Amino acid sequence: MTSAILVQEIAPPQWREQCARSAADGGRFLTLYAADARSAGVATLTAPSTVVRAGFVRDGVIRVLSCVPAGDEIPTIVDLIPAAAWAEREAHDAYGVTFAGHEPLRPLLIHSDDPATWMVRVKGHDAYQVAVGPIHAGVIESGHFRFHVVGELILHIDVRLFYKHRGLERAAEGRTTDEGLAYTQRACAACAVANTLAYAHACESALGLRPSPSLARVRTLLLELERLYNHLHDIGAICAGVGFAPGNMAFAALKERAQRVNHMLTGHRFLFDSVTVGASTWSVGRETLAAAREEVHSLGEDSRKAWHEVLFNASVQDRLVGIGLLPADEVVRLGTVGPAARAAGVPLDARSTGSRLTYPGFEPTIPRHPAGDVASRVNVRAMEVDVTLAMLDELLAQPVEPAGMEPAEPRQAVGIGITESPRGETVCAVELDGVDHLNRLHLRSASNVNWPAVAHAAAGSLLPDFPLINKSFELCYACSDR
Repeated sequence: MTSAILVQEIAPPQWREQCARSAADGGRFLTLYAADARSAGVATLTAPSTVVRAGFVRDGVIRVLSCVPAGDEIPTIVDLIPAAAWAEREAHDAYGVTFAGHEPLRPLLIHSDDPATWMVRVKGHDAYQVAVGPIHAGVIESGHFRFHVVGELILHIDVRLFYKHRGLERAAEGRTTDEGLAYTQRACAACAVANTLAYAHACESALGLRPSPSLARVRTLLLELERLYNHLHDIGAICAGVGFAPGNMAFAALKERAQRVNHMLTGHRFLFDSVTVGASTWSVGRETLAAAREEVHSLGEDSRKAWHEVLFNASVQDRLVGIGLLPADEVVRLGTVGPAARAAGVPLDARSTGSRLTYPGFEPTIPRHPAGDVASRVNVRAMEVDVTLAMLDELLAQPVEPAGMEPAEPRQAVGIGITESPRGETVCAVELDGVDHLNRLHLRSASNVNWPAVAHAAAGSLLPDFPLINKSFELCYACSDR
């Protein structure tokens, strides 16, 4: 995203008013987080030890509102901006900030043994609960879903994650910007490029640097390579969710081939260590680029054939249409991003607004009839596979050589980077000391912001449809357990 970042100090009594004004003026809420006020340089001997920051973006300008709470208490904005709910809960658990008016302020990171502290009470004739997880039958991360149902109809879902919260953000504090890459990268393997690239953009914006055109191009290539194998995997997961084994196997094989292309180009199937701060040392020979481009072309032909079998299979489509509805107004209210937003007709895609990568004339992919259901979410991914394949064909036709940065603006107190991961917009904020050490690292992945939307989309559906609805979002547990 653009490096135009404005930081504004706000007194606690004006916090709600300024946040509301930022949203009312067309600003879109990005993230909210707490930090150590002393390391941020805004604390006094008598002031509390935390500072709360909220980010909004409008017309390419990121506005960061910063407020030191009075006695560790600050007014909530969750009634004004529902998308801030999880962020306030996380800041409360991790930094002890109380958000006055956020009632009940349910724990998010801290797991109580008392269900009443984290579950919504559901009463009524024949209402009962179904508990799933945190240990699952499949090889997936830990997550607990408490379903409140009548018969097979889902009334409400309480989602409980953060079972393996690793404290990566706190562990990165005091590290250099180069060392911080490892912490960001290991938040999630499937989002390694999107996360580290958002981090690199954040660090570079704080340092007043911009990527050269050649660096922007090779980073775009990495981001689209990551998108390709993820989307292929996600379409296969949908096929598995409806019991369509031919589609599942076909797309699993295509994903494997895409990851072999990744290994061919970078030496790592998940593209680890391909992003660095301030430069790129990545270099690929012409013959390897030509071989990768040929395989990408072949992947395109085979993926279109496989998708044809899914699209025109009536039994498959009957299981997708009208399931897990998430309408456009709820997308906006909840701050949902990525394919889930575009499937509802909300044209939100960081690739269309960013200036640090190479996406000339890019337009978000919107279905002809966006219904906000499972069918629309899988259709968006299928269409984006074609878009990504076309971009990869063009990018692989150009040299991949070491590249660097260009000086752009003065240093800034806060740096924010935004990328479009396979699951949607990922935001990273960094705060540096006088040199290049991290005072604060905050990573808000697309998965983390989209989990509440999964619960909302499942309400009103049948319990046996939840695995399919969940797969249509295909979110990471690990991105929350950062």
